[in-house]
Amino acid sequence: MKAHELQQHNQFDTPHTACPLCGSHDISFHYRIDHQSPIFTVDRCHDCGFIFMNPPFKDETIRQFYGREYYEGTADYTYYDERSAEHFARFVWNARLKTIRRYVPGGNILDIGCSFGGFLSAASPWFVPHGIEISPYAAEHARNRLGNTIHRGTIHDHPFNHNSFDVITMVEVIEHMKDPAFLLQECRQLLRPGGLLLIQTANMEGLQAQKEGSEYGYYLPGHLSYFSKRNLTATLEQVGFTSVKVFHPVDFGLLPKLQKSRMNFNSITDYLQWFRITGYHYRGKIHAGNFALTSSMVLYAFV
Repeated sequence: MKAHELQQHNQFDTPHTACPLCGSHDISFHYRIDHQSPIFTVDRCHDCGFIFMNPPFKDETIRQFYGREYYEGTADYTYYDERSAEHFARFVWNARLKTIRRYVPGGNILDIGCSFGGFLSAASPWFVPHGIEISPYAAEHARNRLGNTIHRGTIHDHPFNHNSFDVITMVEVIEHMKDPAFLLQECRQLLRPGGLLLIQTANMEGLQAQKEGSEYGYYLPGHLSYFSKRNLTATLEQVGFTSVKVFHPVDFGLLPKLQKSRMNFNSITDYLQWFRITGYHYRGKIHAGNFALTSSMVLYAFV
């Protein structure tokens, strides 16, 4: 084995022999994702349709993804630096909070994967903010901003008591988890009666993901889990949520999206992007049953 192949090989953990979501052993190879670095493979469960990285990255490999460069938007696999774009991101955060507050007007909120704490800061007029963040760099910034209610770590080692929260949010986070069934069970335990869990992720049964196959842009090194509307809803109900509402494509309107997009604009011609954003938003509203034209979705699960 060549040196670079050995290095990549050592990044991976023991392969799954059963579906991490439903436990079925009826799993098989689905795609080899070679448009990303490092290259990885995903399997699919034939019972529930869950798609998952197999073999998954080791925990230490996963932690290395979330260094300072990831949160500053300068790594190959990266997130945008929300601190420099917060003015624009708040249009979406405020719109989302308006929807959340139709169901839960206030109380304790936990944002899993809270980054620098921007969303929690936006929520603080109505909610007592708490967060979980794996990155020491981002968590320290969030703590300096919001206090010691920010936990630097994961859902496995958090200090919070069960029945503590009225709202839990996971925006583009659940796909980063290798053990989603445990995550959803723990969220159910952390929520009080009447509480709400918000999940934003991709719907792999959406026509967008189906057509693009292994080239679909959601296949990224940090994404270990890939859901559908069908299997995510079923799992939420199995762990004790009483009802699930699914929004297509998101839980707010078009205008906040357009306002947020301006964070990347450098010239007047950049506003032409609004035609693409508008088209995608309204295509996302075309859905029936388990069919959806695009792969964007947000789920509200209620206790």
